Amino acid sequence: MDSAREQKLLENIGKQIAHTRRAHGLTQQQLAEKIDLSVVAIAYIETGKRWPRLKTLDRIARTLKVPMSDFFDGVDSPNKLRTTRYIVEPEQ
Repeated sequence: MDSAREQKLLENIGKQIAHTRRAHGLTQQQLAEKIDLSVVAIAYIETGKRWPRLKTLDRIARTLKVPMSDFFDGVDSPNKLRTTRYIVEPEQ
């Protein structure tokens, strides 16, 4: 993958994460606290300045109750943000 495509992918993943976080009414600070990550790390991920680890993507997805694959939607159409789907877990 060339560096321009890789950067575009990184930015689109960040946009999807930010869009989903805002749809849940969370600030970067609140999300960071819920997944035990710094606010700076969240900001870097959302602005495409840092690749999130797979474990971090999983924690974000679980916290926001969405499939991790949602963060990769719109990669080929960066101006189109996916409508957020929520995962409903059964009560125990």
